[in-house]
Amino acid sequence: MTRKLLICDDDIDIVEMLEVVLDDSHLEVITETDSKKMLQLIAEVSPHLVLMDLWMPVISGDEILKNMRENKELSSIPVLIMSAAQDGKKVAMDAGADGYISKPFDVDILLRKVKEFI
Repeated sequence: MTRKLLICDDDIDIVEMLEVVLDDSHLEVITETDSKKMLQLIAEVSPHLVLMDLWMPVISGDEILKNMRENKELSSIPVLIMSAAQDGKKVAMDAGADGYISKPFDVDILLRKVKEFI
């Protein structure tokens, strides 16, 4: 069974770079740049891990995460939050993130964190 990784970032360049980096990972990588679609997509896809930006327009990553944690069907899905914000780690962990990656990120650290959860 192929493990599914769902990536959400409003920056298409970051999403495309992550797709390239994860190309050899033997994961099914699903991407979304519109945060408004995330909760429905998470429910439809049932990913093994969500990798998500913290600050996105319309619905922020921490709001999506809080909604996930309140939904019993989505609450157990591990979430890694990415952010360039100074207080990003605190915001992410307070919202219920399983892990945090600061931007710009080291690709090796990113891959290691993804493997930790999948």
